Amino acid sequence: MNSFFKYFADIFSGVKSLLTGMTVTGKYFFSPGQIVTQQYPENRKTLKMYERFKGEVIMLHDENNHHRCTGCAICELNCPNGSIEIISNRIDGPDGKKVRIIDKHIYHLGMCTFCSLCVKTCPENALAFGQEFEHAVFDRSVLTKILNQPGSSIIKGTEE
Repeated sequence: MNSFFKYFADIFSGVKSLLTGMTVTGKYFFSPGQIVTQQYPENRKTLKMYERFKGEVIMLHDENNHHRCTGCAICELNCPNGSIEIISNRIDGPDGKKVRIIDKHIYHLGMCTFCSLCVKTCPENALAFGQEFEHAVFDRSVLTKILNQPGSSIIKGTEE
């Protein structure tokens, strides 16, 4: 007889739990003030991504096409899957010392896991996440990007 009451008590508990969950769901379903669904792609022109959104890694450049990357390769070393490659050269600086310059800062978006280790560990804050997120392509080679812009140079005063 005891198991008979336990059986119906368990059924009653399950139905109560179901109704509690459905109450929360119904509140979001029927309240017009709390719309969280974006109507993408219809709203492409008005779509604004949140500031913390991780779209793709970019190298920040100022209006004079200068960047802060010294080519130290800390981002390349910290990347867990090799999404970043830095090809750099050493040239003679104005004071006779060897200075490292970046030939190419290569970013393989197709391999990136968006872990943000490269952005967090950059000592010069040269890297950041952009807001671009539409990367559906037929050719995977398009996902390999050169982050330093053509003709760019390091900002004066940035030490290696």
